[in-house]
Amino acid sequence: MEKRKRRLGDRYDGRKIRTLDPMNRVAIFIMKDRNDASNLFSDSVDSAAVDKYILKKRKEGYKGFGLMHVILAAYLRTIVERPALNRFISGQTIFNRYDVVVALTIKKSMDLNAQETVVKIKFDRTDGPKEVYEKINAIVEENKQEGDQSSFDKVARLVNLIPRTLLRAFIGFMKLLDYYGIMPKVIEEVSPFHASMFITSMGSLGIPPIYHHLYNFGNVPVFIAFGAKRPEMVLEKDGSVKQHWFIDYRCTLDERICDGFYYASGLKVFRDYLKNPDKLDEPIGKIIEDVD
Repeated sequence: MEKRKRRLGDRYDGRKIRTLDPMNRVAIFIMKDRNDASNLFSDSVDSAAVDKYILKKRKEGYKGFGLMHVILAAYLRTIVERPALNRFISGQTIFNRYDVVVALTIKKSMDLNAQETVVKIKFDRTDGPKEVYEKINAIVEENKQEGDQSSFDKVARLVNLIPRTLLRAFIGFMKLLDYYGIMPKVIEEVSPFHASMFITSMGSLGIPPIYHHLYNFGNVPVFIAFGAKRPEMVLEKDGSVKQHWFIDYRCTLDERICDGFYYASGLKVFRDYLKNPDKLDEPIGKIIEDVD
């Protein structure tokens, strides 16, 4: 998307929202940290439509296409319709992020002591399932190799060499620079704590999703975790009982980026795309821009 002309108060990763109600600004000073303002949301959807959609995509040649791709494609479409979900807070100020940036953790192998890494993937709001599939698969394959493959790995290893007392001062200094929007861009580009949302799959571990905390460092406002499919007996309209499979997901949300009515509306849009994933293949209509 074409960025607006940068104005005084904007950051290199987002533009300042200037037309919100005064209470929105006051609330940021009352709830200073993300974990002060975290709301927890739980939902589930029948997996039948998603399973059918995944099978269709695999038949079209998208080898390994799965639930992660569907969820991220659905979230991108949700942001197209509810752009305030792509806001973030830095320096007690609300911004709308220029790009949609997703952070996720990759375990290099399914061993207890296997190395983990965190990657960031930058999406355009107009990206569909095809682009989501290609971008995720490319970065996952690259970073599943042993050793420090990602920039995050290399920076984390360098920072780890700093003595404890100095490390505490270094992190504090980075937080201060980030508060004023002048943290070096090279740090922001590798930091998984600066993103539109963080997502994790518990399904690969065979357990239900968790409510994951937000981070007070950085500016990630949304954390989504989804789990393994589970069976549930459902009463059908004809009075019979049939087993269905459901996908559970848990969201931790920074309530300060938008009001509860807006969040509820956005979560309904997100759920509708999960219930009707074929809509993800439809052309994108009007892209709604966030308020000034």
